[in-house]
Amino acid sequence: MRAEFARIDADIITLQETVLTAEFDQAALMLGSGYRLAQQTVRESGDRGVPAGQGITTASSWPLGEVVEVDLNVTERTADFACACLITEVLAPEPLGRIWVANHFPDYQLDHERERLLQAHTVARALEQLIIDKPGHVIVAGDMDADPSSDSLRFWTGRHVIGETSVCYRSATEATRGGEVIETYTTANPFQVDQDWPFRSIDHVLVRCGHSGPSLIARSCRRAFDAGPTTVSDHYDFVVDYDIAADTEGIEH
Repeated sequence: MRAEFARIDADIITLQETVLTAEFDQAALMLGSGYRLAQQTVRESGDRGVPAGQGITTASSWPLGEVVEVDLNVTERTADFACACLITEVLAPEPLGRIWVANHFPDYQLDHERERLLQAHTVARALEQLIIDKPGHVIVAGDMDADPSSDSLRFWTGRHVIGETSVCYRSATEATRGGEVIETYTTANPFQVDQDWPFRSIDHVLVRCGHSGPSLIARSCRRAFDAGPTTVSDHYDFVVDYDIAADTEGIEH
């Protein structure tokens, strides 16, 4: 994994299901010394058959500022899962400036789309509050356990309303591939053990839109860790390349 991450050379990485304990830091081991890490603090206890200390990590080659951990236990059905969103202020060099990166890891169970919708609402409201005092670009990325037709993804992309809340984020896949579906959780992966999991395009990267569209323009979106010895997880990964939009509506950094 370290060799492939070094080849990709990403500025920002969002990782899900990394293990962090007093003795072991999986993200640091995978990425080496070139990244600053923001780590989820409330992690899996190990009681439900997953490794103790499993959680989410955001890595950046640029300095980090504020880190906000949003608890996504929104109903009694999420009580046994350390679902969360890790919102990290990344202080990129000018002209890019501040980027709020939301590493979003909602509930995974097939019949918990209600929870995923409530979790999306919770994170979107938290992000809107943060950018009032500290404007900047906003990226939401992660294993969202829902495909583009789900209510939770339709909420993120401006096609669904929750109560009095609506937002609009531009999907990197939709921006660069149109209607193409890119499967990241598929039986083509030798590590995928679920024979007929109905949601297969479940990993997403999105950028917040203003009045003139997204503040960052996706130029390419491709799978990674999906060929031969690079495949090390039951999910394939995404790599997205962004440029700054010509009109960022006076975002102040």
